[in-house]
Amino acid sequence: MLDFVRRSVACAAIVAGAVLAPAAVASAAVTVPFQINPAPFGNPNGSLDVPSIRCWAVVGEQPGTVTITGPKDGIRACLLPGDMHWLNLSTGASGTAQMAAGTDGYPEATLPTGTGQVVIAATSPAGPYTPGVVTVYVP
Repeated sequence: MLDFVRRSVACAAIVAGAVLAPAAVASAAVTVPFQINPAPFGNPNGSLDVPSIRCWAVVGEQPGTVTITGPKDGIRACLLPGDMHWLNLSTGASGTAQMAAGTDGYPEATLPTGTGQVVIAATSPAGPYTPGVVTVYVP
């Protein structure tokens, strides 16, 4: 009988591990970098005095959402004002969100995209910029 209990506990542990491991992996946040390039005088690579703007698409923090943010290093971070246009290729849902100051004072936007493959285009009305584009899978 003791052998049966040991085997049952071992099997239960294996099954529990198999069930809980994907949930732990799925809950880990993934950061996907992308950039918006200034295009003064039609130059899509920017110039020495106007560097590229770096943004991050963070998925996995909350189900069905993407957070757009950026590094906290000043001029190269995601800027205000900025518009994030998204399209969920899996469901057909779409929307737009504006960057706003987050809780730490740096720009961010939370996009309620739903689950699926999502394409995001980042634009800025602040000047002549080449839009940034990123595609991510949102759990």
